[in-house]
Formats: sequence, C-alpha cells, structure tokens
Amino acid sequence: MLAYLVIREGSKWTDVFRLVPGRTVTVGRASTNQIVVKDDRASRNHVEIFLTRGQWTLRDLDSRNGTFVGDKQIRGDYELSPGEVIRIASCQLAYVHDLSKAFPESGSAPPSALLGDETHAAALVPDTGELNDSGTLSTQDEPTHITHRRGQARLLGPAATDSPAPRLGQAATRLCRLAFELASQPDLAAVAHLALSGLFESTQVDAGGVWLLPRGNASNSAADLSLVASRTDRLPSYHRLSAFLAATVLRDGEAVLARNIEGDSQLASRDSKGEFHTTSVLCAPIRLEKKVVGMIHLYSTDSARVPDPDDLEFTLAVADNVALAVRNLHRQQELAENLLQTRTEVQQLRKQLGAESELVGSSEVLSSVQRQIARAAPSRATVLIRGESGVGKELVARAVHYSSPRKRGPFVCLNCAALSESLLESELFGHEKGAFTGATDRKIGKFESAHQGTLMLDEIGEMSPSIQAKFLRVLEGHPFERVGGSQPIKVDVRVIAATNRDLEKAVAEGAFRRDLYFRLNVVEIQVPPLRKRPEDIIELAHFFLQRFNAETGRKLRGFSPAATERLQQYRWPGNVRELKNVIERAVVLSRGDVVEPEDLHLSNLATASESGDNPSPKTSFVPMSLDDIEKRHILATLKATNWHKSRAAAILGVERSTLDRKIRRYELNEPGGLGDD
Repeated sequence: MLAYLVIREGSKWTDVFRLVPGRTVTVGRASTNQIVVKDDRASRNHVEIFLTRGQWTLRDLDSRNGTFVGDKQIRGDYELSPGEVIRIASCQLAYVHDLSKAFPESGSAPPSALLGDETHAAALVPDTGELNDSGTLSTQDEPTHITHRRGQARLLGPAATDSPAPRLGQAATRLCRLAFELASQPDLAAVAHLALSGLFESTQVDAGGVWLLPRGNASNSAADLSLVASRTDRLPSYHRLSAFLAATVLRDGEAVLARNIEGDSQLASRDSKGEFHTTSVLCAPIRLEKKVVGMIHLYSTDSARVPDPDDLEFTLAVADNVALAVRNLHRQQELAENLLQTRTEVQQLRKQLGAESELVGSSEVLSSVQRQIARAAPSRATVLIRGESGVGKELVARAVHYSSPRKRGPFVCLNCAALSESLLESELFGHEKGAFTGATDRKIGKFESAHQGTLMLDEIGEMSPSIQAKFLRVLEGHPFERVGGSQPIKVDVRVIAATNRDLEKAVAEGAFRRDLYFRLNVVEIQVPPLRKRPEDIIELAHFFLQRFNAETGRKLRGFSPAATERLQQYRWPGNVRELKNVIERAVVLSRGDVVEPEDLHLSNLATASESGDNPSPKTSFVPMSLDDIEKRHILATLKATNWHKSRAAAILGVERSTLDRKIRRYELNEPGGLGDD
C-alpha cells in the first residue's frame, strides 16, 4: 500500500515524502534526519515513523516540546490513519494513501500545484531551418504560430484560490509519482524514456523526443542538440525538431505551444489516406540553474487530440523534474570521476611516500615498523627512533612526517653530534646579528624553519646538558629566544628524535636529563638492523642497483648466484647504509653486465652487538664446547651492561632467575662486587 507524508511549513505545502516499507523515517532538527524541521522548538531527533504489522506507526522520541496528532499529544507509539495531520513545532505532516485526496478543493494546493497568469503569445515568423533526429540543421522556410508561452509551471508553484483544484490535484499526483521514478533512473536515456512515457499518458500527444546539449556546452546553439530518446504512437518514425522552435526555446528559456498552418508540408503529417492534418507542437526547456541544457519536444498528428495550455503546463513541470534528474546524474558522474581521481592521487602519494621514505623490504619486522609508523603518524606525540647506525632512522622519521597531517609542512633534519655546543644552540634556536663573533646577520633556527612541520634531531644523545634544558622548555610548549635576542618566539613543531646510544645508561650516568628522556620517549620505534631481516637484503640490493643504474647510465642486469649468496651471508655491520655504498661501488666498477662476488667490497668489521671477546672473522677457528660458548657470551653481555643483571637477562632472552643460576654454574664474578638490579 502506498503511503505519503505531505509536509506543510507555515501557510504552504513544501514537499511530499514517500513512506517505504522496511525503512524507518526519522524527523527532527538535526541534518541527519530524513525529514528536517528547521525550527528551534523541534528536538534534534523528534519522532520516527515505521511500519509494523502492516500499519504505519508514529513514535515520539522523548521530544522536548511534544508531538501532536490533531489536538492530541502522542506518548509512545501511535498508529496513523489516513488524513491525520502530525504537528511538530510549526511543521505539519499529513499522512495519506492517495495524494489526489490529500488536498481539499478549497484548501491550499500541494507543493506541485501551479499558479500564475497564463500568458498567450502568437507569432508568425519565417523559420530558417529544422533539426532532424541526428541533430543536423536543414534550411526550410516554416511559418509557425506560437499560441502560448510559459516561463514557470503552475504545477511547481504556489497555490491559487481560483485554480481548478481537482484537475490540478490529479496532475500533481501524476507528477509526484513521475518525479519519484525519474530520480531513481540509472542514466540519461532511461530518464528520457520514462519522461516520454509519463507525458504520453498525461497529455494529448502521440510523438515526441528529448534533446540535450553536450555536458559543459557553452555555445547554447540549436545545432549542438542531440536526441537522447524519441517515441511515436501513430507514425513509423519520429519527425525532426523545428530549428525555429529550438532556437526560440534556447534563447528565451520558456515553454511554447505552437500550431502550424493547415497543409504545411514541414510540420504536417499524412494520415492513412495520405491527407495532411494540422500538427500542434509543445516544446519545453530543460533548465539547470537558469541555463537551458536541453528540451522536450512533443507534437500531435491526430486532429482529434490537440494539446492545450494545461498540457503545456504539465510538460514544463516534467521538464523541470527531468532537469533535476539530469543534475543528479551529472553529480553522480562527477563524484565517480572525483573518486577515481582521488584513488589515483592516493596511489601516487603512496608511491611518493615510498620514494621519500625509501622503506624498502617485505620482511615481517619491517612491516611491524611500518605499522608503528601508521599508528604514530596521525598524532602530535614526540617520537623516539632507536637503532644502530645506518639502519635508516632518518627514513623512518620522513615516513612518519609524510604520513602525518603535517606532510604539507617542512621536514627539517639536524645531526646533534656534528656540531659544538655553541653552534648547536645557534642551529636550533637561531641568533641575532652581533650575538657573537662571526654573527654578521640574523639567522633563523631549525625550530622556526620547521614551523607547522616536523623537526628531526639525530643523535639526540650527544646534546649537551645546557642545551637539553632549553630544548626541554621548547618541547613543553614554552617560547624561546634566539641567541643574543630578547624577542620571545613560539612555534608549532613536532619533534622526532633518533639515537643509537643507550639513553637509559646515559640517564643513569647523569649525561642525559631524566625529564627530557621521558618527554622524548612518548612513542618509541625500534628499527631493526639489516641482519635481523635477511629476507630484505636482496630486495634492497636490487633497489639500489636500479637507482645507480639510472644515475650512472649503466645497464647491469642483476647479481650472479655467487654474489647473491655472498650478500645474504654477510653480517652487514654498517646496515643499509653499508649495503647502499657496496652496491654503488659495484655498479661503478663492475666490468660485466651482472655483479660478481669480486665486485662486492665487504669489510671485516664486527657488528655493533658483537662483543670484542668474540673471534674476529680473520681469527682462525678454535673448537670449544657449547658450555664454553655460553659462558663467554653471558660474560660478554654482563660486561656490556656493566653487570646490570636484569638488562642482561632481557638481552639474552632468559628469566633473571635463570641468569643467576648460570652465573653460579659458570662461577662468573663481577669485578668489585655483585651485580645490581
């Protein structure tokens, strides 16, 4: 059963809402409701209407000012009956099953009712051409009588007390149903065919077509019109659109009703006996934002069915609804195009991010780092990146920056270990002219340069205690002053710190401020050394090979099996930086078209985690038992942690109690006393 809510605000009906079984309709002041009541007396979520047991039911959602049906205030659920009027603040919603019975003959007209004085205009103008069904213009003289014009359809205007309400109500009902169906069509052709079907049913015509200008067309020329759909009930084919009428409608933006002179061979058609009969023509503009984008062309070849001004009104109203459907389809197409463009841009940005961060590899440990980057990037939290020298801490910092909302801001990097204390302060905070010997100009510091962006401080553990104090104040949000200046400066900067030092040890020794350590270590990202992700070695090697091939113009095809095996077996104490340099040297010096083992210049250095007690790669092999190897390894780990047993146990991956048992078993003694916690 069809059911509708006819909406009235103030003194006029404004809209018709169709109730669909299985779909709950919400009404209220919030924009998320299907029906929005723009009145402060309405609650954000005022009522809901739903179908239960075959009956549409109204439920008040504990509204502030109440819901009324007639004069009765509703509490809880209320089953609606046809003809009842729901009142919410100044809005009224009439619940009906038949739209033609929703408006009394003496009452206000529905939103699709049409008012306005009908304007008659007659013209006898020599035409200069005509459009055939392919949109081409042919020149023929065609005297045409335009008997009526219409700029606005009464079916889409306010009500009039002297309007023939019953007929208008029927037309409004048909128009409302047609509007619902037009809005659901998937393409322009379907919209055009449906519009013609509705017009043939409701007007006295037997042939017609829908014409549209190309999307984005600015010429507004009749020659650019193209036929989208046509239909004829009496003749085998649709007759062309008159160029005169097309030009008139495009120019004036008004619907016209025209009648051709009896016997005119250009617009008249023959009946079954071969005789010509008068043809009456309707032509209504399809308008979007006051611009004509097409038109509906209808005509009658039956002298017993002559279109009248009411048919002109209905055709113009349908044309305006077709315009809405065309606009919605254009918007859908624009959204689809924008979505495709956005997806393309996202893919390009991801490629750009990959190029800027160069996080190359598919190992699980690297994927874990990338997941940590994705979680840390959206926030403003300070990030501490740990890892051995050469693992790519700066690249991780870049990845955090380019994945964050600050990606359009600057990314500034500074190595704290490369500068003296005075120079580091000047680089961080800037200086005024004459602040010290050699300060010939004002200098903007890295903090100011990174405003609304990211500042990465590498080797943060090398920062002196005095600068640590000033740096901590800036991290806490306080303004700072340039060296030699007195003007306070406040910046919006996200700080990412990186180190390969043991900051906990530095804090314990007093070399690093405890409060600064906790302020920096909000989000920690541990970057694994290259030896911990051996599956990435060959992928990285090929990545660097392609880069240096492009830079040098070489065309090396890859690595020989022996070179690949050597790359995988090497421990890479210099990590990714060393691999990059090794591949660059191989590309420059290789004499063949593939990299051979002799092209790989590898060092004999131990990795950062390998103890000096371990034999060097050059030392000859000395056979020993597993107990001796374990004893030496535990002792080396204890020495490396200054006999901090809890930390040594964590490094060895054993419980503290297990480590104590092994110390007693191997009779290991700390020089000067027992190890602390």
